[in-house]
Amino acid sequence: MKKNELRKKYKSLRQDLSLEEVELKSMSVANQLLNLPIWNQTYYHLFLSIQVKKEIDTEQILHVLFAKNKEVVVSKSDFETNTMNHFLLTENTRLKVNDYGIPEPKNGLPVPEAMIEVVFVPLLAFDQKGNRVGYGKGFYDKFLQKCDSNVIKIGLSFFEPVVPEITDIHHDDVPLNYCVTPNKIYCFDG
Repeated sequence: MKKNELRKKYKSLRQDLSLEEVELKSMSVANQLLNLPIWNQTYYHLFLSIQVKKEIDTEQILHVLFAKNKEVVVSKSDFETNTMNHFLLTENTRLKVNDYGIPEPKNGLPVPEAMIEVVFVPLLAFDQKGNRVGYGKGFYDKFLQKCDSNVIKIGLSFFEPVVPEITDIHHDDVPLNYCVTPNKIYCFDG
């Protein structure tokens, strides 16, 4: 299937979820993450959810990361260049929701991409090869290309992989190492 078809389909499927379903499925995803072999790292990049788009609520994941004494990194988007700047999330970090509904840090200590070891990646859909469909602006692909080649990329999805596979993969698309759904962990590292 093509990315544009998948975007349309999965935005609609997500909007059809009740707030209770979003909460329960988000909690299941957070619990599944505990089974991944990723907890010996230090710097974890986490997206902060766009609630109006019914993205996976990452608040539970945030609690897990802080409980495990991990350094949490969040981003601020630059919509002119479709890039992101990254900041350490601390108790002093002030967040503000931008015009697109994304909670972002207003201030903070910058973190270079090379320091980030694990990235939780938002997505609309993914396939069984680890290809993902996002919103189509390339923010995460540009970001992941700047990270160390060993960075662990984990997609978070309410839904299972699409079949057949995504057909219009671009050479700049960065595949995932894992994708976690409420019911299963998918590993794409061979």
